[in-house]
Amino acid sequence: MVRVELYLDKSIEENASLYFEKSKKLRKKIEGAKEAVDTHKSKLEKLEKKKEVEIKEKEETAKKAKKEWYEKFRWFISSEGFLILGGRDATTNEIVIKKHTDANDIVFHTDLAGSPFFVIKTEGKKPIKTMQEVADATVTFSRVFKLGQSSSPVFWVSPDQVSKEAQSGEYLTKGAFMIRGKTNYIDNKINLAVGKLKDGRLMAGPFEAIKKNCTLYIILIQGDKKTSEIAKKIKHKLGGNLDDIIRIMPAGGIDIKK
Repeated sequence: MVRVELYLDKSIEENASLYFEKSKKLRKKIEGAKEAVDTHKSKLEKLEKKKEVEIKEKEETAKKAKKEWYEKFRWFISSEGFLILGGRDATTNEIVIKKHTDANDIVFHTDLAGSPFFVIKTEGKKPIKTMQEVADATVTFSRVFKLGQSSSPVFWVSPDQVSKEAQSGEYLTKGAFMIRGKTNYIDNKINLAVGKLKDGRLMAGPFEAIKKNCTLYIILIQGDKKTSEIAKKIKHKLGGNLDDIIRIMPAGGIDIKK
């Protein structure tokens, strides 16, 4: 029941006019209250979005901080599931061979000076398709990519054939090793893609390995674009950290395959 007070000293018209003015003021208060609610709601939504972004950034930072030990090297998971390690420079070449190569592993290298060593971590199993993938990776991450060539002699040997003992009168620089015994040459080609793994990490390697392990990927070719330019396009499509993307790319002009 609504209670309405009437002023006896006023006419019906005056009472009606009075209540009309009160209702106008009340409507303004309600509208003001609604605007205040909408404003606070908008601020709350912005704060929630900001919080979501901060949480996501913290999660990404945590992921970045918890890198796997092998991510300091060149690496990829082959289509058969083998972990592949490669040197980035003379220092990491040295570390890969001396500290992370076991007796059952397979070592790849090119005839080019300054080439990276790549190693298949076999864990006693026999790789088949992986052999070709690693041969391609070895040439792709060598100077061949930068020189614009399509291939170069690549060979594989067992770890016991790789030695730091130089021939009499010779000296081996950091990252260089003497190969003794038979070298097994294998056909190869420039073969590169970058993909996004299920855990969100980006991986660079031969197309076959990337296609097998990644949900999204981009095929890369030799070209005339700067690494930083292509890295930005990769980030736009796959996400990731720009510096990390640049770090997994080979040296030299590059482009995305159309």
